[in-house]
Amino acid sequence: MNAMTDIKIPGIEKKYSGKVRDIYDVDEKHMVIVSSDRISAFDYVFPNGIPGKGIILNSISNIWFSKIDFVENHIVETSASNFPKPFGDYAEILEGRSVLVKKAKRVDFECIARGYIIGTGWKDYQATGAVCGIPLPKGLRMADKLEKPIFTPSTKADAGHDENVTIEVMGKSIGTELAAQISELTVKIYTFARDIADPLGIILADTKFEFGIVDNKLILIDEVLTPDSSRFWDKSKYVPGSSPVSFDKQFIRDYLDTTPWDKNSKPKPLPDDIVAKTKEKYEEILARLS
Repeated sequence: MNAMTDIKIPGIEKKYSGKVRDIYDVDEKHMVIVSSDRISAFDYVFPNGIPGKGIILNSISNIWFSKIDFVENHIVETSASNFPKPFGDYAEILEGRSVLVKKAKRVDFECIARGYIIGTGWKDYQATGAVCGIPLPKGLRMADKLEKPIFTPSTKADAGHDENVTIEVMGKSIGTELAAQISELTVKIYTFARDIADPLGIILADTKFEFGIVDNKLILIDEVLTPDSSRFWDKSKYVPGSSPVSFDKQFIRDYLDTTPWDKNSKPKPLPDDIVAKTKEKYEEILARLS
């Protein structure tokens, strides 16, 4: 199987093409989101993708959307053959990797829940003893579990680097009431998913959500709890103090840290063995969650 990194639907123009997903307008209230096989790390998209990755991401996201029944989401239809014309005519391209969704006014912040100290949170903690202005106990090790999950928003950059901010900064931008609502909901969804994943041998270390507004109501949008938006660790191999064995693209980040790439220039293609291993990890998390 070849990676589908540049998906074209004959006669239909893309409204937007992101690091992984392409968006097509349907009408005033709906759009189609297509998950490609592109892979990004450190804010760069790699020349080669991970074959089947888009289908895996879409499948995992749809599983979670169906489970999280305490907040409304943007999903309208998951079967491409049922999409409005002309999209339904291209089900062979879209099936398994696309969804028909409601259009929403996006809240322009990444809404991150952290249950463990890792990644940019770990770097922030090492430098300041806090994450996004939230003080944490002294002496934490990399990958230690936090006493309770925390909400740490970041700015959302379509290009370049996201920036961690405090909830107060977020509140000044979108309103303190909405920021508080999103904070509570982000931690609630994380906790719900963490408790489902745990008996399956998966540690959900952290995850990020996106929210939007439809008819003055806050809804969950984009992707949910995928290996691209979350850190999933193998519970049986978890050892605090080091970067845990993961089922997500942390594997690629760790590999890239061993290379001469400066993370500020166009990257070279990923080696075939790294592509294959990444695909295995994504397939593993789908199999466990299914």
